[in-house]
Amino acid sequence: MNRHDEQAAGRGRAMGKQDNDLESLIYTDNAPEGSVSITTISYDGSRIDEQTQVLPESLPDLTLRPAVTWIDVDGVHDSDLLRMIGDALGIHPLTLEDIENTRQRPKIEDHGDYLYVAIRMFFPGSDGRFRSEQVSLVLGSRYVITFQERPGDLFDRIREHLRAGTGRFRIAGEDYLFYALLDTIIDGYFTVIEVFWERIEGIEEEVIAEPDQETLQAIYALKRSLISFRRVVWPLRDVVVELERGESSLIGDATLVYFRDAYDHTIEVVEAVETYREMVSGTLDIYLSSQSSHMNEIMKVLTVIATIFIPITFIAEIYSMVFAYMPGVAHPWGYPAALTSMVAVAVVMLIYFRKKGWI
Repeated sequence: MNRHDEQAAGRGRAMGKQDNDLESLIYTDNAPEGSVSITTISYDGSRIDEQTQVLPESLPDLTLRPAVTWIDVDGVHDSDLLRMIGDALGIHPLTLEDIENTRQRPKIEDHGDYLYVAIRMFFPGSDGRFRSEQVSLVLGSRYVITFQERPGDLFDRIREHLRAGTGRFRIAGEDYLFYALLDTIIDGYFTVIEVFWERIEGIEEEVIAEPDQETLQAIYALKRSLISFRRVVWPLRDVVVELERGESSLIGDATLVYFRDAYDHTIEVVEAVETYREMVSGTLDIYLSSQSSHMNEIMKVLTVIATIFIPITFIAEIYSMVFAYMPGVAHPWGYPAALTSMVAVAVVMLIYFRKKGWI
C-alpha cells in the first residue's frame, strides 16, 4: 500500500469512527421507568384517526396519507427505537443526537425537508413544584413529531380541539399544528412567571418586616431560579424570530402571522424575567441595607452606653487611687456624693444626646 492509499484508509477509518460516534446516542438525563410509546393522530377536515402503541416501521405509511399526522413520542431514552424512528422518517443522526441530549439550549435547525426545534416545557407537578423537560419538535411535510422525555404534557387542549373539530386545527396544515404546540409551551411560561411574582412579593414582605438569614437564602435561591429560567427563555427569541421570517418552505404565509403572535408572547416573558431579576436584586439591596441599618442602630446604642460610662469610670478611678490623703475620702457623705455625681453626669449626657437626635 502506497502513501496515498494509507492516507485514504486513515481518512476512511476516521469517518467511520465519526459515524459510529453519531450512532452511539446517549441519554443525558435520568431515564424514566417504562418503555417508549408512540401515539399518532391523523386528521383532515372530515375525519380523525388516533392510534396508540404505533410501531416505527408503520410511520412512513402514516405520513404518506393525504392528511396531517401528529406523531407523539413519549420517552427518548431508548436509543435503538429513536434510531428506528429516524430511519423511518429520514431524520438526520445529528438531530437524533440533539433529541436524546436533553440538556440542549433552545435552538432551531433547518434541514430542508424538515425543521427541528428544541425547547423546554414547564408545567405544575403534583408536589406543587414545576416539572421541566425538553421537548423536541420536528416539522415535516404533512407531519409533526413531538419527542418528550416522559408522559404528561400541556397539549391536552390541542387534542380536545382536534377531536371536537373546533378551531383552525382540522382545516389548517401541519405548520399551524407546529405553531400551536410551540405556542402552548410558551404560554406555559406565564404560569411560571406568576409563581415567581408571588414569591417575590412574599420575600419583599419579609424584608420589610423581620428579615433573617432564611430570608437571605430565599432571595439567593429565587435569584438562581430566575437566572436558570432566563437561560431557557432568552435563546427562544432567536428561535421564534427565525420561524417568523418565513424562510422555510414548510411554513405557509397564512401561519406566519401566528408566529408573530408567539414572538410577542416570548418578548413578554423575557421582559418579565428581566424585570423580576431587577426586583430581586433590589430586594437584596434592601435586605443588605436593612441589616446594615440594624447593625448601625446596635453600634449607636453601644457607643452611647460606652460614652456615658467614660466619665463615670473616670470618677470611679480617681476615688480608687490609694493615697493617704485624698479630699472627701474621710468625709461621711463622700460615697453618696460620688454616686450622685456619676448619676448626674449620666443624666446630663443622656439629655444632651437626646437634643442632638443621637438617641
